[in-house]
Amino acid sequence: MGQQQIEPDLSPEAIRHFTRHLLNDLSALERMLELGMIESGRRCIGAEQEVFLVDEAWKPAPVAMEVLDSLNDPRFTTELARFNLETNLDPSRLEADCFKGMERELDALLGVLRSAVRQAQAKVVLTGILPTLSKTDLSLENMSPRPRYRALDEATRRLRGGPLHLHVEGADELNVEHDNVMLEACNTSFQIHLQVGAEEFARFYNIAQVIAAPVLAAAVNSPLLFGRRLWMETRIALFRQSVDTRRASVHARELSPRVRFGERWVKQSVLEVFQEDVARFPVLMATPVTEDAMELIEAGKSPELQALRFHNGTVYTWNRACYGLANGQAHLRIECRLLPAGPSVVDEVANAAFWAGLMLGAAEEDGDVSAQFDFSDAKANLVAAGRQGL
Repeated sequence: MGQQQIEPDLSPEAIRHFTRHLLNDLSALERMLELGMIESGRRCIGAEQEVFLVDEAWKPAPVAMEVLDSLNDPRFTTELARFNLETNLDPSRLEADCFKGMERELDALLGVLRSAVRQAQAKVVLTGILPTLSKTDLSLENMSPRPRYRALDEATRRLRGGPLHLHVEGADELNVEHDNVMLEACNTSFQIHLQVGAEEFARFYNIAQVIAAPVLAAAVNSPLLFGRRLWMETRIALFRQSVDTRRASVHARELSPRVRFGERWVKQSVLEVFQEDVARFPVLMATPVTEDAMELIEAGKSPELQALRFHNGTVYTWNRACYGLANGQAHLRIECRLLPAGPSVVDEVANAAFWAGLMLGAAEEDGDVSAQFDFSDAKANLVAAGRQGL
């Protein structure tokens, strides 16, 4: 779940101050890799579930805050829109019947949520894009009342310098202009996390890039937006454009979008991914930093890397590198952000099993996929899968 606490001061000096913490965190992570402070030999899997809330007419129901109040359950949290919610599953060992356990936990969480949503005269829907969404649903009045979301909207508009132009072409064509970040709220996903060791991160991350296309093709569930028939998984095109902070000038268009696949294989370590993201993408928002990561490392403790993790949450790679702490032990995860929500729990768990099976199987059978596969093909395959599915 995203870090909600933000620094209200977004002056140039505040951004520079946060950037110094960000660079310090990169140095700290490099030091942790040198000292072997990242957990290895533990293979865990976890997931995040995003959902739509709809009324009796299957239109978006902006009741998320009321539902959260009635739940009073830390397992559930806000998303960008008042008609979305998110829940996190507990991580579990990737062994035995872990996917059966994932299914049971998802059913239980959604059961709790559905009971609370019913009291608000609404229902829960699992789908990548809700077909009944209209552009009028994407107003700032329907944005969740959290400072993070307002700051994200203000930052993207400031950097973009004007309204967002969305263009997606499929069986139909969609051309719309929108003046805020709420287009992102059209997407809901089922995100899978796999814990890997630092020494094997590059190999597994490259595998995640290769298998992105076939996994997405098997899972497509978002063919409609605003009444138009577009891509089989329209989320791929929509999300890429919905948080685009680039200006429309030719020069700016040469920069990378914040939603991206990547530009090259990872050669050695996770540090390459984080360094590239910090170098390519300016700080959108800041969060209070209460630690000195290098001091903690020298004391033999694992830091939270608060600045790096916060910045990582504002760069939306389809396969995201994640750093985390569990019981004081640092670990690395690869987060697959490609999979749409729904259409059922069984579908989602099957997609998760397919992804994890390909990850582990390719690591065992194929070794270094970067030596066998062209990166540009992996990137192009993802777009083809999004457009055409299987």
